Amino acid sequence: MFSKKEVDYLNSNRLARIATVSSGKQPDVTPVGFRFDGERFVISGQRIEKTRKYKNVRKGDLKVGLVIDDLESVSPWKPRAIKIYGIAEIENIDGRNTLVIKPPTHWSWGIETEPFDGGKQVIRKVEHEHS
Repeated sequence: MFSKKEVDYLNSNRLARIATVSSGKQPDVTPVGFRFDGERFVISGQRIEKTRKYKNVRKGDLKVGLVIDDLESVSPWKPRAIKIYGIAEIENIDGRNTLVIKPPTHWSWGIETEPFDGGKQVIRKVEHEHS
Protein backbone atom coordinates (compact mmCIF):
# COMPACT_ATOMS: atom_id res chain seq x y z
CA MET A 1 0.00 0.00 0.00
CA PHE A 2 1.80 3.03 -1.27
CA SER A 3 0.34 6.44 -0.46
CA LYS A 4 -0.52 8.88 -3.25
CA LYS A 5 2.55 10.98 -2.39
CA GLU A 6 4.76 7.88 -2.53
CA VAL A 7 3.30 6.80 -5.88
CA ASP A 8 3.83 10.31 -7.26
CA TYR A 9 7.43 10.20 -6.02
CA LEU A 10 8.03 6.76 -7.56
CA ASN A 11 6.53 7.86 -10.88
CA SER A 12 8.75 10.96 -10.94
CA ASN A 13 11.92 8.86 -10.68
CA ARG A 14 13.36 6.32 -13.06
CA LEU A 15 16.63 5.35 -11.36
CA ALA A 16 16.95 3.01 -8.37
CA ARG A 17 19.59 0.86 -6.74
CA ILE A 18 18.97 -2.87 -6.45
CA ALA A 19 20.75 -5.16 -4.03
CA THR A 20 20.89 -8.87 -4.77
CA VAL A 21 22.88 -11.69 -3.20
CA SER A 22 24.93 -14.32 -5.00
CA SER A 23 24.81 -18.02 -4.14
CA GLY A 24 28.11 -17.36 -2.31
CA LYS A 25 26.25 -14.74 -0.21
CA GLN A 26 28.14 -11.81 -1.78
CA PRO A 27 25.92 -8.69 -1.78
CA ASP A 28 25.84 -6.75 -5.03
CA VAL A 29 24.34 -3.28 -5.49
CA THR A 30 23.83 -1.70 -8.89
CA PRO A 31 21.85 1.22 -10.34
CA VAL A 32 18.89 0.23 -12.50
CA GLY A 33 16.08 1.82 -14.41
CA PHE A 34 12.65 0.79 -13.18
CA ARG A 35 8.95 1.13 -13.81
CA PHE A 36 6.34 1.02 -11.05
CA ASP A 37 2.95 -0.42 -12.06
CA GLY A 38 1.16 0.49 -8.84
CA GLU A 39 2.02 -2.74 -7.04
CA ARG A 40 5.23 -4.10 -8.53
CA PHE A 41 8.59 -2.78 -9.66
CA VAL A 42 9.68 -3.89 -13.13
CA ILE A 43 13.35 -3.87 -14.09
CA SER A 44 14.48 -4.65 -17.61
CA GLY A 45 17.44 -3.99 -19.83
CA GLN A 46 18.82 -4.75 -23.26
CA ARG A 47 21.01 -7.58 -22.01
CA ILE A 48 19.61 -8.20 -18.55
CA GLU A 49 20.26 -11.96 -18.79
CA LYS A 50 24.01 -11.25 -18.67
CA THR A 51 23.85 -9.16 -15.48
CA ARG A 52 24.79 -10.30 -12.00
CA LYS A 53 21.38 -9.25 -10.59
CA TYR A 54 19.53 -11.40 -13.12
CA LYS A 55 21.84 -14.39 -12.57
CA ASN A 56 21.47 -14.10 -8.79
CA VAL A 57 17.68 -14.23 -9.06
CA ARG A 58 17.76 -16.99 -11.69
CA LYS A 59 19.89 -19.11 -9.32
CA GLY A 60 17.23 -18.83 -6.63
CA ASP A 61 18.38 -15.94 -4.45
CA LEU A 62 15.04 -14.13 -4.70
CA LYS A 63 15.30 -11.65 -1.80
CA VAL A 64 16.25 -8.18 -2.98
CA GLY A 65 16.43 -4.63 -1.72
CA LEU A 66 15.53 -1.60 -3.80
CA VAL A 67 16.12 2.07 -2.98
CA ILE A 68 14.79 5.10 -4.83
CA ASP A 69 16.17 8.32 -3.36
CA ASP A 70 17.22 11.90 -3.93
CA LEU A 71 17.87 15.16 -2.10
CA GLU A 72 15.02 17.64 -2.22
CA SER A 73 17.37 20.23 -0.72
CA VAL A 74 20.90 20.41 0.68
CA SER A 75 20.23 23.54 2.74
CA PRO A 76 18.38 22.55 4.79
CA TRP A 77 19.29 18.88 4.39
CA LYS A 78 16.14 17.12 3.07
CA PRO A 79 16.69 13.57 1.87
CA ARG A 80 13.76 11.66 0.39
CA ALA A 81 13.64 7.92 -0.19
CA ILE A 82 11.64 4.77 -0.48
CA LYS A 83 13.33 1.52 0.53
CA ILE A 84 11.77 -1.79 -0.47
CA TYR A 85 12.43 -5.31 0.68
CA GLY A 86 11.03 -7.64 -1.92
CA ILE A 87 10.89 -10.96 -3.66
CA ALA A 88 12.11 -10.91 -7.27
CA GLU A 89 10.80 -13.12 -10.03
CA ILE A 90 11.79 -13.43 -13.65
CA GLU A 91 8.89 -12.72 -16.00
CA ASN A 92 8.68 -12.36 -19.74
CA ILE A 93 6.91 -9.09 -20.50
CA ASP A 94 6.39 -8.04 -24.12
CA GLY A 95 8.92 -10.64 -25.28
CA ARG A 96 11.66 -9.44 -22.90
CA ASN A 97 12.92 -11.02 -19.71
CA THR A 98 12.44 -8.74 -16.74
CA LEU A 99 12.86 -8.79 -12.98
CA VAL A 100 9.59 -8.13 -11.19
CA ILE A 101 9.73 -7.21 -7.51
CA LYS A 102 6.77 -7.57 -5.20
CA PRO A 103 7.36 -5.64 -1.98
CA PRO A 104 6.10 -7.20 1.26
CA THR A 105 7.52 -4.22 3.17
CA HIS A 106 8.57 -0.67 2.39
CA TRP A 107 9.87 2.34 4.29
CA SER A 108 9.81 5.98 3.24
CA TRP A 109 11.10 9.27 4.58
CA GLY A 110 10.92 12.87 3.46
CA ILE A 111 7.88 12.18 1.29
CA GLU A 112 4.82 12.17 3.56
CA THR A 113 6.38 14.49 6.14
CA GLU A 114 9.56 16.41 6.77
CA PRO A 115 12.49 13.97 6.99
CA PHE A 116 13.43 15.07 10.53
CA ASP A 117 11.48 16.08 13.62
CA GLY A 118 13.42 17.41 16.60
CA GLY A 119 16.65 16.06 15.15
CA LYS A 120 15.27 12.52 14.69
CA GLN A 121 14.58 10.93 11.34
CA VAL A 122 10.88 10.32 10.61
CA ILE A 123 10.38 6.98 8.86
CA ARG A 124 7.09 5.50 7.64
CA LYS A 125 7.03 1.67 7.55
CA VAL A 126 4.31 -0.25 5.69
CA GLU A 127 3.66 -3.99 5.66
CA HIS A 128 1.86 -4.92 2.44
CA GLU A 129 -1.27 -7.09 2.51
CA HIS A 130 0.02 -9.61 -0.05
CA SER A 131 3.15 -10.36 2.00
